[in-house]
Order: sequence, then structure tokens, then C-alpha cells
Amino acid sequence: MEKVKLGNSEIEFKPIVFGGNVFGWTVDEQQSFAILDAFVDMGFSLIDTSNNYSHWVPGHTGSESETILGKWIKKRDIRNKIQIATKVGGRRIDNSKPNLAKDYIIKSVEESLTRLQIDTIDLYQSHYDDLTTGVDETLEAYQHLIQAGKIKWIGASNLSPERIMESLASAEEHNLPSYVAIQPEYNLYDRAKYENQYEQLALDNHLGVITYYSLASGFLSGKYRTIDDVQNAKRVDALRERFNERGIRILDALATVAHNQQVSMTTIALAWILHRPSVTAPIVSATSIQQLEELAKAVEVKLTNQEMELLDSASMP
Repeated sequence: MEKVKLGNSEIEFKPIVFGGNVFGWTVDEQQSFAILDAFVDMGFSLIDTSNNYSHWVPGHTGSESETILGKWIKKRDIRNKIQIATKVGGRRIDNSKPNLAKDYIIKSVEESLTRLQIDTIDLYQSHYDDLTTGVDETLEAYQHLIQAGKIKWIGASNLSPERIMESLASAEEHNLPSYVAIQPEYNLYDRAKYENQYEQLALDNHLGVITYYSLASGFLSGKYRTIDDVQNAKRVDALRERFNERGIRILDALATVAHNQQVSMTTIALAWILHRPSVTAPIVSATSIQQLEELAKAVEVKLTNQEMELLDSASMP
């Protein structure tokens, strides 16, 4: 598959984004390096992380993912082959609430750049909305960082449609940087929120869309075919609630198409996202090179109209 462009930015990449939440959490530093090496060797380049991954792990500070990624970039001297997307404004150990105030953003970007061991962040994203801070102040912070060469483009994750629209309007009115991409939750199971609230917004404003939870916490991977299979899974609650009539129908449709295409259910679940006209690329995470190879096949799969209709019908919200 050819490279895609992220919204109105100059970021072009082969359309799989690696999700760096696993670095220092479910994969150690050595394995993270091996997976990143394989990711780049396959021709991919965009890596997504955050300044608070993985704060949810006991004993972690929320700096682990960026730190490991930075060590890999320095050791491999590979900056010119990759793009880095990271985030600010999420919950951290030292900041329990989302924070998109100007001073906090300017302080945080320096910390991220130091951990990542780079001079410029390609895509800097508002992780969670801070309703105590006006959108103008947040965008002014990003303008300052762009002018200083610290960041290139900005995106938004987990902001409401209304706040995104307000931000886009403010950017146009006050000549401030504008979001070029959004990062919503979207997959074959979780369709309604994105399609009803964000999809037309993205299309109307030429926003890039990179989806997270692209495999519905592993539900769409094919690893779990009955509710008994999820009892020992890390995300057991998220998985268990999906084992309803509609969820099983989706798994059956995925299995049928996967058999037709002679690939895994994981590959088909990602291929479906890639065939959605408003989506730029899915974010995926892998804990082994074998998993990564399976995920990467999605960019080569060509789903037929009949296969898309089967998946669309089975997963209709």
C-alpha cells in the first residue's frame, strides 16, 4: 500500500501506526527495540506515544514509553526514517487532572523532547480535554512551540466534537495553529460514537484520523471465541462485556472473511478500518515480532464489496 497523508499536514507514512503504550509495560526495553526495528524494516514510520505512558502500572512514573523510545532513536540513529507523535494533557502521577494550560504545555514539551532525545515532535496531541483552560490558551501554547521549532503539527485525542469545532474556529479566527488530526476510539465493535459524532466532522475539516483500540482491547483478535476464553485476560472486563449476540456475530463474520482471505482475524479487523474512507490509519500495538507481522498484513488486504458488506452488517451499531 502507498503512503497516506495525515490530514492537512506534511506527515506521510505507510498506514499503520505503532502504539507505544506497551513500551516498559508489557514489553521490556530489549524487546521494544526488536519490535521497533522490525516495524521500520517493514517500511512503517509513525510511532504514537504519550508523556504519561505507563502511569497506570504500580511503581511507574508515566515516563517509561517516551524514555525507551528515546533510547532506541539515539542508539539506532534513525530519526530521519520515522515520525514521532506524542501527547500532553493526560493524567500523570504528578498531575492527577488533565492540563492544557500554556505554562504546563511548554514545560511538558521540554520534558518529552528530553526523554525522546529529539529536537522536534512531528505530531503533538492534546490527550484529554482540560475544561478549565480556554482553547485559545492551548492553541497559543502550540503556536509558541511551532515557532520555536519544538513541534510541527498538532492533533487532538479524547476531545468532544464541540471542543474540536471550537478549537478549529478559534484557530481560523485568531490565526492560530489548527488541529490536523484526531485520535478516536474506533473498531468493528465500537462504531457508533465515532460514526455519529466525529466522522463527518473529520471529513468536513480534512482531519486525519488515527484510531486507537483498533482491535477492541483484543476482542477482535480471534484469540477469544467464547466468554470462557477471556477469564485470565488482562482486560477481562472489557472483553467479557463484548460477548453478546452482536459481538459473537462480528467474530463469526471476521472468521469467515479471514478464511476467505487466508489471513488472521486480526488482519481483517484492521483491514476493515483501513477501508473506511474517513480513516487514515489504525494504531496497533504488538508484544512480539510475530504479532507485528500479522498486523502489518492488513495494508495489503483488499476486501471485496461483499466482504465489506458482511462485516458492516454484522457490526452495525
